[in-house]
Amino acid sequence: MTAQQAVTGQQAGPKELPKIISVDDHVVEPPHVWQTWLPRKYREKGPRVERKRWGPFVHKPGARYVNTEDPEGQWGDAWYFEDRLIYVHKRFVAIPLEATPDGDLTRFDRTKMVMEAVTYDEMRPGCYDRDARVADFELNWVDGSLPFPTFPRFCGQTFYEADDKELGLACVKAYNDWMIEEWCEPSGGINIPLCLIPLWDVQLAAAEVQRVADKGCRAICFSELPHHLKLPTIHSGAWDPMFQVCNDNGVTLCMHIGSSSTNPAASPDAPGGVGGTLAFNNSMASLADWLFSGKLIQFPKLKLAYSEGQIGWIPYALERADQVWEHHDSWQHSKERIPEPPSTYYYGRIFGCFTADRHGLRSLDEVGEDNICFETDYPHTDTTWPTSKQYAEKMLEGLPDEVAYKVLRGNAIRMLELDRV
Repeated sequence: MTAQQAVTGQQAGPKELPKIISVDDHVVEPPHVWQTWLPRKYREKGPRVERKRWGPFVHKPGARYVNTEDPEGQWGDAWYFEDRLIYVHKRFVAIPLEATPDGDLTRFDRTKMVMEAVTYDEMRPGCYDRDARVADFELNWVDGSLPFPTFPRFCGQTFYEADDKELGLACVKAYNDWMIEEWCEPSGGINIPLCLIPLWDVQLAAAEVQRVADKGCRAICFSELPHHLKLPTIHSGAWDPMFQVCNDNGVTLCMHIGSSSTNPAASPDAPGGVGGTLAFNNSMASLADWLFSGKLIQFPKLKLAYSEGQIGWIPYALERADQVWEHHDSWQHSKERIPEPPSTYYYGRIFGCFTADRHGLRSLDEVGEDNICFETDYPHTDTTWPTSKQYAEKMLEGLPDEVAYKVLRGNAIRMLELDRV
């Protein structure tokens, strides 16, 4: 029903929603990635998978875990890199088969997605297998998906922390080649490439962005707050060579919550639900950084996306930024750096990406109908799969058809510069 029909009481005829392009899903890298795509000389120290038994996990700040082997524990597949344990697969990160008993998607049971170990054999194949992923998305009314990494973490922190940076760079390039050539190109456009950069060297990062852009990639992972990773801030000028390449090639900086390996501040002994509720705080802090940085003037075509940060907070953040710009300029001198109100640089270039945010949708006049994209977050616990279409129909009820198109599809096409309608 359109907004006008909602007012007059007229009933709309049945109209199919546009297919969804999800700008935040997650790929569980199959075990062969680096052992196949790395040059042979790096494979011995490169990432590999081992199956072991694991005791209960302890979740630490920054999406880190204490993983303890236990001969009586649960079987799980784990990634090792440079002979160190890095990551054990978990049932709330990769949908276990038992969540869809006998393959019946109508009985999808989210309570089976718990913080316990899981093997590839116990996962839904769509988590890690390209063709199974395509099938899972086709039945979910999705024909485009931007997949964030799992083992490398949200912006490639795993390789940034490598002892051997030559190996780390080789791993970044191997991931990107696999992402583009194996995961995405044969998928018929369902899988859309999202690539990594070597965070530790800006010149190498700029070169890698250019390399993957030449292969058609229009999105890279970046940190919401790089200083938390002991990297230069966006204000420092250090990242400018990479920002320039992104600007010139239409490559969006995609910043997932958790890409700074930190949680928003709360009581140190707060229950887990506190962090989940406050997850948007880092996105809000990052947006303020960018709005006052002057970088959106220096790089006039640069685009940003806040993945899984939701959107309801954006109107206040923009209002407050503009008020600070106006009222505090006598001593902060913001207008010397940014001559127009900060919100000016938001509209059309910075994308809020959400899974569930009815409040944000009710604030579209301020959030900007051209600035938001939808996510299905497959295969994490926030996912609306396998009923994303039905969820979107309820969520967008009452909005004009052209707005529904932008939210579910059109804005993602523009953000990622996709050749489709």
